[in-house]
Amino acid sequence: MILLDPNLDLDVDRHPAPKATSATRRSAAVLRKTSTLHRLPSSRTLALFLGRAQAAVRLRGHVSVLLTTDKAIRRLNSQFRGLDKPTDVLSFPAEALMQSKENIAGDLAISVPTARRQATACGHSLSTELKVLILHGLLHLAGYDHESDTGQMARRERRLRAQLGLPQGLIERAETEPATRRGGKGTTEAGKRRLI
Repeated sequence: MILLDPNLDLDVDRHPAPKATSATRRSAAVLRKTSTLHRLPSSRTLALFLGRAQAAVRLRGHVSVLLTTDKAIRRLNSQFRGLDKPTDVLSFPAEALMQSKENIAGDLAISVPTARRQATACGHSLSTELKVLILHGLLHLAGYDHESDTGQMARRERRLRAQLGLPQGLIERAETEPATRRGGKGTTEAGKRRLI
């Protein structure tokens, strides 16, 4: 299930119409293309991908994905991980009792503004970046942890990205970025409590 934070600004892609000169027509075409690349995909599109990715990961149970703001994800990151900074995706695995009784795998929270910035930096669409983040979060829900394993999550994510037609993932990006830019070990962490 895809949930939208009511505080998420869905109109960030609106641009005023430029005056009609040849230069502004070219600029308008660039703005339209940029706007299209960074437009939030439909909940249906993301839900279909979530189903495909969850099947590929072999993760059973219901997963909710909250698309939210930097401010909200910063609050969650602070509350559940003690890190007072925004991040791109947080994973909240369901506790064992809840998994068995209610068939719930867990929840993901994704910051759309952060995903949009990362999509721009990587040169792909917001839709693609959200899918990369969903896959990464699902692997955390399945029990993988790239900060404590010896590369198992990175290898599994690489295979699944190829299977799902996605570009370079978070772990590979974190390995190639300078530590000062990424703010430490990595960008994504698993939480311990259920979010939704």
